[in-house]
Amino acid sequence: MDRKLPSSGSVEASNAKNAARSPDRAVPKTQKVGHNAEALDSSNVEKDRKQNQARNQAATAAGQTGHGQARKVPQAEVEISSELESMISDHQKSKGAGSLVRASSSNVMLYSNLGNLRQPGDTDNEDVLDYLPRTANEEPLPINGKYSPNAKNVAMKNEEPEKKGPFCRVVSTRMDPEQLKILGNEDYKNGKFAEAVALYDAAISIDPNKASYRSNKSAALTAMGKLLEAAFECREAIRIDPFYQRAHNRLATLYVRLGEAERAMYHFKQAGSDADPDEMNKAQKVQTHLNKCTEAKTRRDWNGLLKETSQAIAAGADSAPLIFALKAEALLKLNRHQGAIETMTKGPNFDIDECKKFFGPFGSASLLIVHAQVDMVEGRFDDAISAAELASRLDPNNREANIVVRKTRAVATARSNGNKLFKAGKYPDASSAYGEGLNHDPHNAVLLSNRAACWSRLSQYDKAIEDCNASLSVRPSYSKARLRRADCYAKIKNWGACLQDCEVLIREIPDDEEVGRLLKEAKAHLKQHRGNQDFSNGHAAGMAVT
Repeated sequence: MDRKLPSSGSVEASNAKNAARSPDRAVPKTQKVGHNAEALDSSNVEKDRKQNQARNQAATAAGQTGHGQARKVPQAEVEISSELESMISDHQKSKGAGSLVRASSSNVMLYSNLGNLRQPGDTDNEDVLDYLPRTANEEPLPINGKYSPNAKNVAMKNEEPEKKGPFCRVVSTRMDPEQLKILGNEDYKNGKFAEAVALYDAAISIDPNKASYRSNKSAALTAMGKLLEAAFECREAIRIDPFYQRAHNRLATLYVRLGEAERAMYHFKQAGSDADPDEMNKAQKVQTHLNKCTEAKTRRDWNGLLKETSQAIAAGADSAPLIFALKAEALLKLNRHQGAIETMTKGPNFDIDECKKFFGPFGSASLLIVHAQVDMVEGRFDDAISAAELASRLDPNNREANIVVRKTRAVATARSNGNKLFKAGKYPDASSAYGEGLNHDPHNAVLLSNRAACWSRLSQYDKAIEDCNASLSVRPSYSKARLRRADCYAKIKNWGACLQDCEVLIREIPDDEEVGRLLKEAKAHLKQHRGNQDFSNGHAAGMAVT
């Protein structure tokens, strides 16, 4: 398998049922990492450095053959090393470049002034040869972008970038990979998943062909919500050890959550006795609902499709972008645009490059087609065009993708032309331009609301209210359309209806000055016409006073 991402290993748990949650080997209770300042002997480190330096100088090599001896791992406590703390994070940032070089005597990446490949005053980094092959940990990672999950145990959208902090603990002068794994397991158990990933990465950089390190890293990535990365890491663990049953079970469990039920069942079979029966049951249920989804879509039974996708998600496919997209498609067909927007917001939002590697070009194209349509009904026309065009490139023979490309371009052009005409004060022409866009997308809430603004400027308030009603019927939470309708009600002195809209708006946008002004005006007029009755309870919200 062509590996694009650093691989991860399985977390060896004592119970197969907890394979996706428990690390390989627990840290012995007697072994705890502390902050004892006496744990490291700085004089010995300096001595080792000088001896290594002397060994590499040809003029004095014959006379100085001393070599720093590896020290045993402290059994009680070891100290945080300021020099190695940032080694892992800097190593990840450098992606194999920068000031990091390979230490020939210790099998671990060190800063140049700590290793024995280069001495002070020698050549720059670029002149130092790296004789060892680049490991998976040094390969560039794809940047998480548009698609990051946000279901159970999954990272939310718009999540702030992870803060890089010092967390590498000195284990020994030779950085034993097994000890790194033990420390990674300890961090995993304590909920420090990013730190655990870094420690597993360090172990992988020393021994890249140990499947358990990669599977352990997969477990930590899963806990961080990075499910696609976790799946790639499990795949790599299985590539290294095709009979690694725990990795098969972990990958199968990820496949269930990602909506790949058939692939999950295959790996559950490969997992043998490590297969989790509860997860296997989930996979079977998800597959049953997916089969019904296919039947419902073929019959264009959108209510049936909505039901089956919802049940598939509830059955265990809680991070399956294609299933969320199917559900959103059903809602779009039912003209429930607000529901489609909310569905895509709640669903996973993985980076498109990761999606292409995991779901392939056809699956990714299907996902992008729905994203384009949801972007369009939400008014993100440029994003809609980009998504549709990318879908068409990924699957050039996809008829639906080509239709959506033409539709998004036409609607975006109509909106742009209408906006220009509106700003120029040419309201009848602007209304016609928005109407052209509505010919391609009759229920687009943004175009309907924009055309309502034209009718309002032309004092055709009944037409404006009609367009606002149509806009709100598909997007009840579209505040612009509701505010526009409230203003039109005020213009025709329908203060009861105006108050009703304002009371909804004041909850959605409490700091909006225009809403506050309209609300105050509506209450004043209603109070004037109904004496001293208290209108704060909203009973008169539907009353029309002319």
